[in-house]
Amino acid sequence: MDMALGAIVAGHICLDIIPEIEAQATGSFKNYFLPGHLVEIGSAAISTGGPVSNTGLALHYLGIPTSLICKVGADPFGQIVCDLMETHGFGLSRGILVSAQVSTSYSLILSPPDVDRIILHNPAANHTFSADDIDYELVNKAALFHFGYPPVMRKMYERNGEGLVELFRRVKQTGATTSLDMCYPDPAAEGGKVDWAAILKATLPYVDIFLPSIEELLIMLRRADSEAMARRGNILDQVSASLLHDLGDELLDMGVRLAVIKLGERGLYLRTAGQMTLEKMGRARPADLNAWAEKEFWAPCFRVHVLGTTGSGDATIAGFLSSLLRNLSPEKAITIAVAVGACNVEAADALSGLRPWDATLKRIQTGWERLPLHLDEPTWIWEKTFQLWQNISKKS
Repeated sequence: MDMALGAIVAGHICLDIIPEIEAQATGSFKNYFLPGHLVEIGSAAISTGGPVSNTGLALHYLGIPTSLICKVGADPFGQIVCDLMETHGFGLSRGILVSAQVSTSYSLILSPPDVDRIILHNPAANHTFSADDIDYELVNKAALFHFGYPPVMRKMYERNGEGLVELFRRVKQTGATTSLDMCYPDPAAEGGKVDWAAILKATLPYVDIFLPSIEELLIMLRRADSEAMARRGNILDQVSASLLHDLGDELLDMGVRLAVIKLGERGLYLRTAGQMTLEKMGRARPADLNAWAEKEFWAPCFRVHVLGTTGSGDATIAGFLSSLLRNLSPEKAITIAVAVGACNVEAADALSGLRPWDATLKRIQTGWERLPLHLDEPTWIWEKTFQLWQNISKKS
């Protein structure tokens, strides 16, 4: 792949406001924020958030030429978003559409140490983003197009997802490799009440790389199972290799070439289609298709001290996509993906913990410890070189 082509990251963007919460709050977090109480907190970090910012800037930071496409309002929050984007690199705000008819999306993120974050979110301008807001001439020059968070973008999910299907259909026609990330749909919100299984079935034939979290995937494709698992406890603790294999089958049957499922502190799962299917991946397809064809891996996370999980999934995606764009093997791609995600959680915000590409590789190569991940499935073997599990079954 010609690195000069690079990537386009489009879709959801917002302003993140992240107040500092002292560690003593985490012991009784559920009782910490009570009606009528004044809670003293620390200073607030203000940054851009959402996949355009988190994944786009992470790709940029990892050395991938990246262009951004998103929408904000002509208001103070919108100006802050544009100003913040420019601090990361001249020209990064050029793809931001500014509309006087909408307000800028923002999130209030409660992210105490060692506790998963709670996000209070207003989609605002993102609800108006449509397939017509994409610069397809620019996409025609890129190797990869990544889009994120349609569950909080009304024009992407209304009318049974016609807007999302149209967007990916038009992007796929340009010859770019297509990539899609999701976010967890609030069951009480408009975006959580649509038929996501039907939307994905219509959209995924145009998607080369699909990168949801396991929670997002289950609520969209197997809501009853998701709710039953949630009643039993932590969903991540109940995820098995056989469940991931079945979900991988389902996604490949829908047309996805690479299925990448984020598993939080339990790592990252990768499932790939056959060689003939991979040939249709577009300009960012691997040069050695045989090395990528019909593979199934589960990589454990690296051990870190977690300060915050904001943007961890987006960073993991950036690690994977940057590896693909550098034409690395699937084993290296999934390893680097979990490494970038691990660096991310060492800071409270989405970007401060990230390291440049070479520094990330050096950290991996110097014996960075992994979190334990034990699989009892007979067809899964531990691959010592890359410190990950591989399914060697012919059915994989």
